[in-house]
Amino acid sequence: MPSTQSIVRTDFAAAVNQIAEERKIEPEDIYEAIRQALVSAYRKQMGELDSSFYYFVELDKETGAAKIFQAPVTKVDEETEEILEWDEAKAEDVTPAGFGRIAAQTAKQVILQKIRLTERDTVIAAYREKIGEVITGQVLRMQGPNVIVDIGRGQGFMPPEEQMRGEFYRLNQRLAVLIKDIEETSRGQQIIVSRSDARLVLKLFEREVPEVATGAVEITSIAREAGVRTKLIVRSTQSGVDPVGSCVGQRGVRVQKVIEELNNEKVDIIPFAEDNVQLLKAALAPAESLVVEIDEKKKMVTVIAPDDQLSLVIGRGGQNVRLAAKLTGYQITVKSASGAVESAVTGKEEYEIDTFGITDDTREILIQYKLTTLNDLVRFRDKWVDMEEIADSDRQILLNKVSEYLNGGEE
Repeated sequence: MPSTQSIVRTDFAAAVNQIAEERKIEPEDIYEAIRQALVSAYRKQMGELDSSFYYFVELDKETGAAKIFQAPVTKVDEETEEILEWDEAKAEDVTPAGFGRIAAQTAKQVILQKIRLTERDTVIAAYREKIGEVITGQVLRMQGPNVIVDIGRGQGFMPPEEQMRGEFYRLNQRLAVLIKDIEETSRGQQIIVSRSDARLVLKLFEREVPEVATGAVEITSIAREAGVRTKLIVRSTQSGVDPVGSCVGQRGVRVQKVIEELNNEKVDIIPFAEDNVQLLKAALAPAESLVVEIDEKKKMVTVIAPDDQLSLVIGRGGQNVRLAAKLTGYQITVKSASGAVESAVTGKEEYEIDTFGITDDTREILIQYKLTTLNDLVRFRDKWVDMEEIADSDRQILLNKVSEYLNGGEE
């Protein structure tokens, strides 16, 4: 008769509970891992098994004693051939003699793997609840163009598109990141963290400004080109509370804390106005003396600027008008006093390169190498000009833009 085999005969339950407590996983997950390991070990020892039987384990949770049983299969999925039902009343004990030592060795390996996987799942579940929150992390290592960040119990993955333009990361550097998402990859689930998401700025203001945290001051809209500039609109929900003053703080101490966390990114705080013309003029600051015409039905705006204000209203590389369009939700066309169209944006552009008319594939390549502005393309021409991945038509567009810039066609 096959005899009962014991994997760990002394303090088995206490050991399992200790592992479960330390790893913050359920004891039943460990027991199930042991059962699966024993069936795997049995299959390995016995070779090909009779497919008309289902094999399972009875495990004593107090002593670790285990028996292998086989039961006749009564129902199988015709497509997947997965066993769905079996007759446990006719189960037979088939535990082989001397099985305990082999089972223990195999079980140990599988249990450790199961513990690691369960622990990872537990960590992922914990961070899933933190999506949208800001956490201070530490740079662990570089993985190609990606940055791996220690965020406590887990590791955050920051791809190029979630990094700030012009920001260089070094080992052990501490920085604030937004828990953006949990993504499925070929290597399992990854925690995506971001330094470029606009919500990072919002959460930093919540952290530094009590009035924002309590809702006395509301950030109604935010537009950001990470690493360069952010514009946000604020309004008070309580009488007597100055929304701009609250966010700036005495001697600018509050906004400066946010700016420091953003590696000196510029932050424009704009007071909310019911009058959309006034709001648009504020969003296009520091340009002055603007004539603003709004077509509310089409959500389109025409801005006529004096010649000496054109460069200010458009901004370097069109950044100022792009952010204003994104902030207010209007498509904006900027004209000179003579009526010539100087800039036209939809508000959907994320980077200056989005106004060039290049393909999505080329755009993704440029973003990966942090080449998102015309100035970047000029300064780092050698990085992209001979890239085989960039289509010839797109390369020509970029070369033309660079040539215009160098010949004085861009401010």
